[in-house]
Amino acid sequence: MAAATGAAGVSEPPAPRGSGVAKEATARRAVRPAQGGSFALGAKGRLLPASVPMRYFGAAAVFHALAWLALLGGAADWVQWRGGLGWPLAALHLVTLGTLLSSAIGASLQLLPVATRQPVRSQRLAGVLWWLYVPGVAALALGMGLAQPHLLGAGAAAVVAALAAWGVLLAFNLRGARGMPGVVLHGWGALAALMLLAASALALVALWLGRPLLDRDMARALHLVAGVFGTMGLLAFGLAYILLPMFALAGVPDERRQLASGGAALAAIVLAAAAAFGVAPVALRLAAVAAGALGLGLHLYLMHGVLKTGMRSDFGRALVLMRVGWAGLGVALALALALVLGAPEDPWARLFGVAAVAGWLLSFLFGVLQRILPFLASMHAAQGQKRPPTPSALTPERPLAVHFLSHLAALALLAVATAAQSTPLTQIAALVGSIGAVAWVVFFAGLMRRLRGAAVPEAAAR
Repeated sequence: MAAATGAAGVSEPPAPRGSGVAKEATARRAVRPAQGGSFALGAKGRLLPASVPMRYFGAAAVFHALAWLALLGGAADWVQWRGGLGWPLAALHLVTLGTLLSSAIGASLQLLPVATRQPVRSQRLAGVLWWLYVPGVAALALGMGLAQPHLLGAGAAAVVAALAAWGVLLAFNLRGARGMPGVVLHGWGALAALMLLAASALALVALWLGRPLLDRDMARALHLVAGVFGTMGLLAFGLAYILLPMFALAGVPDERRQLASGGAALAAIVLAAAAAFGVAPVALRLAAVAAGALGLGLHLYLMHGVLKTGMRSDFGRALVLMRVGWAGLGVALALALALVLGAPEDPWARLFGVAAVAGWLLSFLFGVLQRILPFLASMHAAQGQKRPPTPSALTPERPLAVHFLSHLAALALLAVATAAQSTPLTQIAALVGSIGAVAWVVFFAGLMRRLRGAAVPEAAAR
């Protein structure tokens, strides 16, 4: 890849062996930061079959559409919702488990093995997990929407089992990783949060089944911290250190600062989790917000450096969505501070959820996916091809443009509807979001069609 030639894209001429110039050149190469995209060199041998990761991304696209439809059906409940069973809760989990975590599983199964230069421990297990996880999410969401705790519990059991198996695969990959200490730190932190997420989820299910294990507010607080900021948040931060340098054709950010940002984020999660148990809740939550703001500030400083020094500083709609995501996290932290200082939960707690889940994680995810999905498709299409298609040749642009505008409009409308506690505005936001979700499904289907078509001429030639 072009990024592998250096920040300027031009390799230096060799110097005579043993000369002072050669030693100086060697020293410069030793301290030069790794270039974005260089991890993909020789990656063909570590690629999973295309059907494995793409299946997760396809499920994420469908769940995204179903989430907006669930919100449309539960719009009247959303304006007064306080976390109980119903379609607002189903919509939330169709986004978090269905869209965000499905995408995270697909991305981690393919990108981390490529980045760490080691294969997935079990390709068969990676493929089988989909058949446990996706039906489990569907059953869980349906049980929430219909207020059927036993259906919810069955779905939750399948989801937790699938996530446990995924966690094992991820742990094997992280344990064998060499280099990338910042990415590895975020990965291990996400795994630890995944265990807390599963435990808090089971506690909530037990509560709905009439067998409480933890206090309701305690379990909900742990679930929020572990899911949104722990598992998904740390994965978003960690994978950004791989993906942004690749997109921008830039050097990998300073590893010590990656560790500092990750350490601050981990401290914020630990402090917020401790506060959920009632240990000095106000003081610890204030400290958690401060640590989270520090982690975000350091992360944005590193991302700004990547974009400033990269050969490609602007990559269109994708970068806009990523920046919207980062802004969403900043707004979420500000709202969290307001809630700690005594702002009323209604509607500020729901606005916090909109900012953290839809504003931050969902926006950032779609910004990443519209770049990484064509890249992965082109890597798979390149196998056995003399002239493989480029990512841009595989990308249906029109659906992405529709999705971009619809997503931003739906996000703004949902924020206004939540603040105003307006059912009609919530319905409009859900309708606009559904248009964007359908456009994303069309984009993904078009990408898969072009990927299959790219292999046809080569196969016919043989």
